[in-house]
Amino acid sequence: MDVTIYEVARRAGVSIATVSRALRGTGPVAAKTREKVLQAVEELNFTPSRLGVSLAEGRHAANGVVFPDLAGPYYAEVLLGYEEVASELGRSVIILSTKGRTRVGDLIKDLAGRVDGMLIFGHTVPEPLVAELVRLGVRLVFLSRDPLPGAGTLRSENTASARALAGHLRGHGYERFAFLGAPLTSHDDVDERWQGVRGVLGGAIEAVGTGHYTVECGHEAATKLLKGRDRPRAIICSDDEVALGALLAAEELGLDVPGDVAVTGWDDIMAARHARPALTTVRQPMRELGARAARALDELITGARDTPSHIVLTTELVIRSSCGHHPQEVPT
Repeated sequence: MDVTIYEVARRAGVSIATVSRALRGTGPVAAKTREKVLQAVEELNFTPSRLGVSLAEGRHAANGVVFPDLAGPYYAEVLLGYEEVASELGRSVIILSTKGRTRVGDLIKDLAGRVDGMLIFGHTVPEPLVAELVRLGVRLVFLSRDPLPGAGTLRSENTASARALAGHLRGHGYERFAFLGAPLTSHDDVDERWQGVRGVLGGAIEAVGTGHYTVECGHEAATKLLKGRDRPRAIICSDDEVALGALLAAEELGLDVPGDVAVTGWDDIMAARHARPALTTVRQPMRELGARAARALDELITGARDTPSHIVLTTELVIRSSCGHHPQEVPT
């Protein structure tokens, strides 16, 4: 493993800020102290990195955001909420999308050296690199993942709302279900949604992979599913984009929603309420997630909070007509 500026400081018996000043020549350092630093550098074969020196100096006014993709309304809403608060706090935002990138680890390390802290989505960053960033003292806040040592986390509640959604669908009398958007094994949001609906529906629901959480992938997976002889009576989708693809697939196959197949989503993006039929979904506060993340990261950067916070925001089941007919509905 590469030698860090912290190890040099420990060997020389000085602070990391002193190591930084000695190497950069940016401040007063006694000749004897400088000699000890240089000797430690030579003994440890230390190569100064932008990340280590920047952490020592702590002189940025920017935050980094690392997402797996920037396409789609979910990421747009989260980023809007984040940027609004970051701007109020006087911080600029540098965004890194890892989609299609090579040497992602190097890109993230470089970004970490240019910002005061980073917001990272889920498991976008490999776990060994997360551990390294934590060890180096990078201020970190993660979205949509379980709490981990040394970093703040924010996520929306998933399991209870997923159970409520499954219970509502079962109340319509449906007996065969599919979950569109295969569950992941990394304890992320989609996996929690899957665990919630499966906890209620048991063996009556199967998981069907989509590859990606997009309208196109939802359309492709739903088309194959609905063409089958044993098509499900209700499709629970991992997010609204996948659900919109499923609605389109049903329309193209001449199937009535919800008469032939019920469809539900998750997120409550703007298109969900304007779809026809309007999409039953679970509303999560996407913009608030971004805003709260910006404030949580700022607390770590400024020292207002000594230990990272772990925040879970509430979600809400939103019943519309795509899941079935309801007595309170007024025919239009």
